[in-house]
Amino acid sequence: MDKVTTHQAEDDIRNESILIWVNGQLKPRAEATVSVFDSGFMLGDGVWEGLRLYDGRWSFLDDHMDRLFEAAKAIDLDIGMTREALVAALFETQRANGMTTDAHCRLMVTRGVKSRPFQHPALSRRGPTIVILMEHSRPSIPRPIKLATVPHIRGLPMTQDPKLNSHSKLNCILACIAAEKAGADEALMLDIHGFVNTTNACNFFIIRKGEVWTSTGDYCMNGITRQKVIDLCRANDIPVFERNYSLVDTYGADEAFLTGTFGAQTPVGEIDGRRIGTGGMGPVTQRLRDLYMEMVKP
Repeated sequence: MDKVTTHQAEDDIRNESILIWVNGQLKPRAEATVSVFDSGFMLGDGVWEGLRLYDGRWSFLDDHMDRLFEAAKAIDLDIGMTREALVAALFETQRANGMTTDAHCRLMVTRGVKSRPFQHPALSRRGPTIVILMEHSRPSIPRPIKLATVPHIRGLPMTQDPKLNSHSKLNCILACIAAEKAGADEALMLDIHGFVNTTNACNFFIIRKGEVWTSTGDYCMNGITRQKVIDLCRANDIPVFERNYSLVDTYGADEAFLTGTFGAQTPVGEIDGRRIGTGGMGPVTQRLRDLYMEMVKP
């Protein structure tokens, strides 16, 4: 099977010479490194945001900054920069790389460098570590995505709240591996009650009889693109529901799609070997994608 991912992009030779912002310095790709004692490397102790540049503007920048600072507060991590200073660093990195559109940014903040290789956060004596990594990135997803339901679930908030965009993604990685071994591109994950929830990397929607359904949001990352799709539905008289629904409902859907900052709205053609609708981009998905692209225009 031809391998497809939800973050597949066209090759761009310019990415070999990008400059990466590391703790206040712009460094060539080969020199942009962090310590092996860094909390993010050692323990996945950090938070991050993915941002998309369309026609000179970082889409929904305020929403992303809100989420980043809220996540940092939730894990008691002092970013050490004001919101304005961090945004200025983002623009500095964009200018240094000459990026105007079709760029993707991974903005990462960890608790910093530890004095010894152990868990306690008090051992993070130097930090935080902040990295702004941008790439020229035009999505190139040649066909609708294939999903496979996996045994890995999105868990309860008292363990690791699924709403937290943390560096600790092992559960999602294991789900992705299971899906790949089942011959799919990405994993469809259930919640603790067995209802359809999300995929390992994106939020998930189905369409039944003209209605758009997504999960309640209790056990998944409440994605910014997810919310924008819900808002677009409400503003354009498209019935939309955040609700519990099962795999039976999913298999019988007329359309299905994923949402995320990178791919916007990515159609799903097959789930667990069952074709969804026509197996291609459905009319409601296409309409929502068109509305979304209008929204992100400057």
